[in-house]
Amino acid sequence: MADHRPQNFGVPSAHIEPHLSQRTGWLRAAVMGANDGILSTASLIVGVAAGGGTQAQILLAGVAGLVAGAMSMAAGEYVSVSSQEDVERADILKEIRELETNPEGELAELVAIYEERGLSRDLAEQVAAELTAKDALGAHVRDEIGLTDLSPPQPIQAAVVSALTFATGASVPLIVGALAPLDVIKWSVGGATLLALAALGALGAHAGGAPKPKAALRVVFWGAIAMAVTAGIGTLVGTTL
Repeated sequence: MADHRPQNFGVPSAHIEPHLSQRTGWLRAAVMGANDGILSTASLIVGVAAGGGTQAQILLAGVAGLVAGAMSMAAGEYVSVSSQEDVERADILKEIRELETNPEGELAELVAIYEERGLSRDLAEQVAAELTAKDALGAHVRDEIGLTDLSPPQPIQAAVVSALTFATGASVPLIVGALAPLDVIKWSVGGATLLALAALGALGAHAGGAPKPKAALRVVFWGAIAMAVTAGIGTLVGTTL
């Protein structure tokens, strides 16, 4: 299907400034992928270790988690972002049809939107008329539907980024698990995982322009809970086998 998204929605490219929100698409996929890779693989390793698994069993679980998780993240991101893209395209095609069949009604919608945002009736009519004359579809896509070109859906990019970052994140607890002695593997992997999560949270916050300590604390808190729960389950299962 042809891409009906208006380029820059009528805004000249010379006036477009770089903003942190332009990173939203790939940053979300990258942070989610790396976080899930670190945490899910570490939780697998800690759970199997707590259940009395051997070094080989622990590493096998970690490798299986890395491969399955990376593929799952890629498939999930691709389907999710593709669905978002399909919805946006459907909305844009709907606006195209409405502009062709009811241009007066669409102009009135813009006037009402601008009045709700605080413009006087006369000014709202003038703005709506001028934007419609310049790029009617772009005005409706931006102001009626609420779509912008800051972060257009990119399914393939999201899938690749998620898979690569998941595998990269999962490699941290996996490498530590391969090097640590069996009797301290739970604590070694747990400690390395919390440090990696803190670094990831701070890095994601830096890329997104958010406070670093809060982001780091947030991921460390939930990471600790996840590993504690899986360790408890592994211990309970191990004592009954």
